[in-house]
Formats: sequence, structure tokens, C-alpha cells
Amino acid sequence: MLDATTRSGGTATASPRATAAELAVAVPPATNASTAVPTRFAARCTRVLLSPWSRLSLLVALLGAGACGVLLFEPQRLLTEGWPPQLGGAAAAAVFAVAYGVCTVAFVPRPLLNLAAGALFGSQLGLGVALAGTVLGAGIAFCLGRALGQDALRPLLRGRWLKAADGQLSRHGFRSMLAVRLFPGVPFWAANYCASVSRMGLLPFLLATGLGSIPNTAAYAVAGARASTPTSPAFLIALACIALPALAGVVVAWRKRHQLRRL
Repeated sequence: MLDATTRSGGTATASPRATAAELAVAVPPATNASTAVPTRFAARCTRVLLSPWSRLSLLVALLGAGACGVLLFEPQRLLTEGWPPQLGGAAAAAVFAVAYGVCTVAFVPRPLLNLAAGALFGSQLGLGVALAGTVLGAGIAFCLGRALGQDALRPLLRGRWLKAADGQLSRHGFRSMLAVRLFPGVPFWAANYCASVSRMGLLPFLLATGLGSIPNTAAYAVAGARASTPTSPAFLIALACIALPALAGVVVAWRKRHQLRRL
């Protein structure tokens, strides 16, 4: 045979079949090199888009768009023009609750929405609709802040006041948020996003928001329902219930001013 090695030390000739197999193993596929660059570029773009600061920028853009939409819609017209006549009953209550929640995410003051709920739906139904919108809006803001802003903002919590607020919400979330909701002073949206940046859980946050918002929301709903009779006892009691928690919050802040200065 020509391809066999002789016993006397002759050289062997490689078979054509073996040479083709070696070449097939030695030469890498050409498609791997062509697909490596697009894969690395896609992975890099994904990392950039999912980075903490990119998500925070998306949150700011969403909030800015929501605020602009509220300015164009002008929800305060509900107090003067009333609810659209096409909606009524349970559908109107559900739509108002959803709109209430979206408006609170976009920085619309809750007192205005509570007054509108009472004026449109009465004291009892207005209270229920306003509470549903309150919890919905707080939950949306909390989830947005937790998903898009927490990773970027937590490294910035370096001031003494910020660290103290973060520690209080992280360790005693339910009672801290309950106190914030009961005693007005901290804006609703600010409390939502501060809680989302902390390590507070979603369920305690929603429970504290729902329970703590009942007194203030009820007072505004009754005031909105009885706004046509400002001298009625119900309206005057509602105003007292609005003013007393605010006064209590001022007194507590005044008594704790020395502790606040030491933070």
C-alpha cells in the first residue's frame, strides 16, 4: 500500500480522508466571528438601558409627562363643571378612582381631589372612591420609585436628615408611615417616593397609607359634599377635623425641634 509505513523506516503518506478531517477541525466556523460583534453591542446597550441612572432618567421623564398631562387636563375643572354626563354609577366611581390615583402620581394635591370626590359622589361614596384612589396612587408611585429610582438614589443618602429618615422608614415602616399620613405636613408624593427609596415593604406601606388617610380624606369628602351649605354643622365639623390634625402636627414639630436640630 502506498499510504502504509514500511518496517525499514519509510515515511507514510497521509490519506486524503484524514487530511480533510484535520482541516475541518482546525478551521473555526466563519459565522462565530461575524455574530460576536452584534452580540457584544446588544449586551452593552442592554447594560446601559438597565443601569440605575438610565432608569432614574426614565422615572423623571414619566413624572414630567404626567405633570404636563395634568396641566393640560386641569382636574380642578371637576369642582366647577362637574363629572361628564356620559359616565354614571359604578363606572363613574371606578374611573374617578383610577384618575385620582394617576393624578396623585403626577403631583396633584390630594385635598383638591378629595373635595371633588365629595362634591361628585357624596360623603360616603366619595370617601370610598377617594381612599381607593389614594391607595392606588400610593402603590403606583411606590412601585415606580422602587423599580426605577432606588438603585440610583440610595447611594446619595449621605446627609444626616436623609439617613435618619431612611433608617426610620426601613426599621419602623408601618408606624412611621401611619404617623405621616395622620398628621399632614409631608406632601403625599414626597412620602411615597421617600418610602420607595427606603427598605420599607410594599404591604406595610399600603396598609399604613389606607388606615392613616381615612380621617383626613373623610373630612375633605364631607366638606366637598356640604360645600353648598357652609354654615351646616357637618361642614363646620369637617373643617375642624381638617384644621386640628394640621395644628397637632405643628405642635409636635415644635416640641421635637431640638431633636431635629441634632440630626
